[in-house]
Amino acid sequence: MLNRELWRQNPEKLEKALKDRGAEADVAALLAADRLFRSLQTELDAKKAEANRASRQVGALFAAGQREEALRLKEGLAALAQQIDALEEQLEAARAQVEALELTLPNLPHASVPVGPDQEANRVERVWGQPPTFSFPPKAHWDLGPQLGILDFERATKVAGARFAVLWGAGAALERALITFMLDTHRRAGWQEVYVPFLVNRQTLVGTGQLPKFSQDLFKVEGTDLYLVPTAEVPVTNLHRGEILAEEELPKRYCAYTPCFRAEAGSYGRDVRGLIRQHQFDKVELVHLATPETSYQELEILTGQAEQVLQLLQLPYRVVTLSTGDMGFAAAKTYDLEVWLPGQGCYREISSCSNCEDFQARRAELKFRPKGGGKAQYLHTLNGSGLAVGRTLIAILENYQQPDGSVVIPQVLRPYLGGLEVLTSAAG
Repeated sequence: MLNRELWRQNPEKLEKALKDRGAEADVAALLAADRLFRSLQTELDAKKAEANRASRQVGALFAAGQREEALRLKEGLAALAQQIDALEEQLEAARAQVEALELTLPNLPHASVPVGPDQEANRVERVWGQPPTFSFPPKAHWDLGPQLGILDFERATKVAGARFAVLWGAGAALERALITFMLDTHRRAGWQEVYVPFLVNRQTLVGTGQLPKFSQDLFKVEGTDLYLVPTAEVPVTNLHRGEILAEEELPKRYCAYTPCFRAEAGSYGRDVRGLIRQHQFDKVELVHLATPETSYQELEILTGQAEQVLQLLQLPYRVVTLSTGDMGFAAAKTYDLEVWLPGQGCYREISSCSNCEDFQARRAELKFRPKGGGKAQYLHTLNGSGLAVGRTLIAILENYQQPDGSVVIPQVLRPYLGGLEVLTSAAG
C-alpha cells in the first residue's frame, strides 16, 4: 500500500508510475472516493461538535431550572444523533471504497529501475561462471529425468492433473538434499530458520499483496478463510504483523522452506513441458525486515546470499535488474537470478530478490521504534528465493549431464546423498 499523502498530493507521480509499469488502476475513482470520504469526515466532525455543544447547553439549562427549554433542545439532539448515525454509515462505506481502490495500486518503482514495458528492457548487472560445453547435443530435463527413471509426469497427471510431477528414488532424494543444503547454507551465514504454516488466512495474503488483485492465482480451501501458500514470503513477512519492533532488533533475516502452490491462471500455454511452471513446487525463501535507511544494502546482501547457493553448486548464472514493466506488483526494485539451462539454450529465472520498501509494511502494519525514541515508523520488507528447488534440480540435471545420459552430483551435495556421485538409471 502506498503512502496516502503521495497520491493525494501528487497524483501525477502515481499516473506516471502506472504508465511505466504498464499497470491499470482507476486513479480518478480513487481520488473522487477520497474527496467524498474527507468531506463526510468533516461534516461528521462538525455534527459531533454541534451535538457536544448542545449537550452541554442541555445540562446547563437543567441546572438553571429551565426545564422546558432544556427538553426542547434535547429533542433537537435526538434528531442530530440520527444525522450523525447516517453520516457514520456513509463514512464507513466511503472508507471501504477508498481502501478497496488503494489495494489495487502497485508499488512505485525505485529510481534505479530501468523503464520499459517488458523483459526486453531488463538490465544485465553481472554474469558468473561459464556455460558448459558438450561434445554432444545437451538434453532438456524433461528428457533426462524420465530416462534416468527419477522424473515422472504421466503418473503425476494420473493422480493430480497437468503441471504436477512425481520424483522417484534418487530424484526425490536430490530434491530433499537441495532443501536441506540451502537451509544449512543460509543458517551458517546467520539467517534464522523458521518453519511456518502452509495455509494462511486472507489478511495474511492482503498483507503481502497477493490479495485482492491476484486471487485467481491462489488455491483456496473451500468453506474456509484459508489459502495454500504461494511462497514462504507470505507467512514469514506476516510473522510480525501488527507489531512494533525495536530498531536494535533490525535487520531481521529469516529463511524458510515451504512447498508453494500456484494456480498459474494467467500462464496457460507457457512452459507446459517439464518442471519450470508447476502448480506445486518447493522453495527456500529469504525474508528481511529492515529500516528504510538500510533496505537497499539489505537487498544486495539478500541477493548475494541467493547467489552463494548457485556458486557453491557451480551453476552459471547472471543477475538482471527487472524493468518497470517486468516487476512484480509489490516490488520497488527486483534482481532476478537467471541460471543457464543448456538443454534449453538460455538463462531462466531461478530467484527474484525484491525490495518492497514500505509497501507491504503499510498493508500489514509492520513498524519499528527508532533508537532515539519518537514515533514508530514503517519497516521495509525484502524477499527472495534462496532458491527455487525444482528449478535448481533442473539446472543440475542439464548442466551436469554426461554423454551416456548420467548426471554428476555437485560436490557440495554428495554428503546429503550418502556419498552418491553420479545419477544413473540404476541409481534412480
